[in-house]
Amino acid sequence: MRSKSNVVKTSLLAASSALLLFSGAAGAAATPTAASASPPIGILLDGYPLPFPAAPFVADGTTMVPFRAIAEALNVQVDWSNKTQSLTATKAPADANATATTVVLRKNDKKASINGQQQVLAVAPAMKDDSLFVPLKFFSTAFGAAVSWDSVLRTVSIVSPAEPMYAEAFYAISSFKKVALVPKFNAVSFGWTRIDATGNLVLNGRDYYWPKPAGDVTPESIVQDAAAAGSSPNLMAVATDGSGELTKLLQDPTLQSAVIDQLVQLAADNHFSGITLDFEGLGLSGDLAAIQQSYTGFVKLLDQRASAANLKLTLALHPLNSSYRGYDYKKLGELADEIILMAYEYSYDKGPEPMNRVNEAVQLAMKEVPKSKLVLGISLGSENAQSVGDKIGLAKRYGIKGVAFWYLGILSDDTLRAIQNTIALR
Repeated sequence: MRSKSNVVKTSLLAASSALLLFSGAAGAAATPTAASASPPIGILLDGYPLPFPAAPFVADGTTMVPFRAIAEALNVQVDWSNKTQSLTATKAPADANATATTVVLRKNDKKASINGQQQVLAVAPAMKDDSLFVPLKFFSTAFGAAVSWDSVLRTVSIVSPAEPMYAEAFYAISSFKKVALVPKFNAVSFGWTRIDATGNLVLNGRDYYWPKPAGDVTPESIVQDAAAAGSSPNLMAVATDGSGELTKLLQDPTLQSAVIDQLVQLAADNHFSGITLDFEGLGLSGDLAAIQQSYTGFVKLLDQRASAANLKLTLALHPLNSSYRGYDYKKLGELADEIILMAYEYSYDKGPEPMNRVNEAVQLAMKEVPKSKLVLGISLGSENAQSVGDKIGLAKRYGIKGVAFWYLGILSDDTLRAIQNTIALR
């Protein structure tokens, strides 16, 4: 694996063209005929370009950046007062027992206030193009972000601080070696059932099956231990439509009822707190409206019976910018307690998923599903210790519910450390 410094440098070079796209305002302000004109300054937040309303600039040797654009991407609430020409920014505490961070900045005044304590800035906040600019380093002082300036690439780099964040993991396919990590996650989906070629729910599939006991450790004890540690264990049912098994199930009301009853009973009897439905491959072709309706109908029935059994419902779905269009996100988001956005089908495990496609997938999903229900799925088979943090950064940037990792069995020590450097696991 490449060193972190080389990976970062490569990432910055790869992003430079995208940064130019985001800095049109700076390009318009520059003099295109001046051969010595410096290229516009760009901003990377957690390894990915951040759009901004006005370009950063350097004043008295200090890099000045637009406060609101960066602060809101760090989930900081920003309020501006025309009367006092001041800005108040409030960052909710990462820990329920901690207090919020409140920052007050005033135009053309070097004195800033952080939780009532005065801080003197190197350069006073300045208004430019209707944006208040502050020294880049202030984000480190006020909000704990790591900041840096690359004078060669003329790139501002900001890394958000590690904070508690909802994190889910999938336990399937030789994950027993990582069983000790289960309590670190808020929820774990156990892939121990699947829909077979006949459209029936089975516990002895080739890849997804109910595990055998290992000494005193049983599948049931793993679930009970997860619940006792405060993690929510979900029973996951997996299916693909490669041989038409999903279509068979979704077109047969009697079979649907039997599968739903079996799934709900299995989850309730084994003390799971919820059900995760991972039905893949719908809508590659055919009558998309009819396919969406049939899947939504199945989910509606499952939701009714799961709710009656006090079980939460999670859906793992192909992203809206994928080849599979058989999922009505809006209606499914109304039925399910949680939607896992499986934004990892673009590289097919050949390398890190392209950030622009994942970013687009999140933005499309947010138009259909409340952010409080939306979880970004991250494939550990595609990502590395550097790129996994970039994906988590997108979830942070948009303030969605959290992230889900597919799957524990392939979680390396390096990637786990990278995750823990980005979010504070339980």
